Amino acid sequence: MAGSVRLYSYGPCGTCRKALAWLAEQGINAEVLDITRTPPSRHELEEALKQLGSRARLFNTSGQRYRALGADRVAAMDDGAALDALAADGMLIKRPFLITAQGRIVTGFRPLEWQSLLRPPEVE
Repeated sequence: MAGSVRLYSYGPCGTCRKALAWLAEQGINAEVLDITRTPPSRHELEEALKQLGSRARLFNTSGQRYRALGADRVAAMDDGAALDALAADGMLIKRPFLITAQGRIVTGFRPLEWQSLLRPPEVE
């Protein structure tokens, strides 16, 4: 694959470990960043919101930080406040958070989705 992918990950996260293993199996090199130390930038989060079309795909709704913040409070936020909260605390962000070499962004690990984004169809 031309270029590089960036993966925001969290070491103890089982889904992140599965995603890293899948990338290795596919022979895809990734720049791996600890989402707690280096969360995606506000700009990357804005782009993710544009591409994904929903804040629900950005928040780690099963995480302790999200539960502490409260679903009602998150729902009451406008997009700007939600993006500010995400940029300030990587533990609020759904992970893994993948940015392809072409700038496509996905959250969570769904192998078929990643396959379609990272491996273009073979040309006959």
